[in-house]
Amino acid sequence: MIKKIVLLVVVNLLFQQTQAQDISLFEKHLFIQNGDTLPYRLLLPENYDASKKYPVVFFLHGAGERGNDNEKQLVHGAKLFLKDENRKKYPAIIVFPQCPANSFWSNVKFEMENGKRVLQFQEAGEPTIAMKLAQELLHNIMQTYPVAKKQIYIGGLSMGGMGTFEMVRRNPKLFAAAIPICGGGSTATASNLKKTKWWVFHGGKDDVVPVSLSEEMVGALKKAKASVKFTMYPDANHNSWDPAFAEPTFLSWLFSQRK
Repeated sequence: MIKKIVLLVVVNLLFQQTQAQDISLFEKHLFIQNGDTLPYRLLLPENYDASKKYPVVFFLHGAGERGNDNEKQLVHGAKLFLKDENRKKYPAIIVFPQCPANSFWSNVKFEMENGKRVLQFQEAGEPTIAMKLAQELLHNIMQTYPVAKKQIYIGGLSMGGMGTFEMVRRNPKLFAAAIPICGGGSTATASNLKKTKWWVFHGGKDDVVPVSLSEEMVGALKKAKASVKFTMYPDANHNSWDPAFAEPTFLSWLFSQRK
């Protein structure tokens, strides 16, 4: 019995160590521009070859993962890109920047109406510091690494889903596809989003970011003649990223899109 317990402890420690080693494959970097710093993690393809060109996936985390530890932004989504089968089937450059605690990806305004928080998405205006740095970081990645320019993808969840809509709006010709999860944006910007292909996700019972925000954006995108599909999980709350990441065609759809 004691031998079995010891064996289980050893197996568990080895499993935890393997998990830690997996996450550590995301290299730690700091992007510094004009005195501002954006931490980010970078995962290069297996057997990286600088003579080849690779797709880029730029992923924006949610509000709960803000900070400067260069760790928390990997909590949701990173393991999907670390799976052996995915790394072999979809060799790509994966980037997870981390938004500062005092900033926000999107320049959305928060207001109170009848005791409820209402999100007011801006149609225009200057980007937040985090958004400005994120855009500059992406362009830096494109200049530093061999990037397949027709396969640049962006996604994010919650605050990052909102940032996804805004990032595409600010760079309307850049992204082949976008995957915002439980996010939202300004419907007035839909005409600037139509050159990108969209797969939008949201939980029907989301009590943090209302599902109506994604529904409105999907409606506006369809009206603008954009290529868009919408997956709503009727019983999911805010963590709709869990079923989204579990979609069998999540990555195959993403990497099949090209400009």
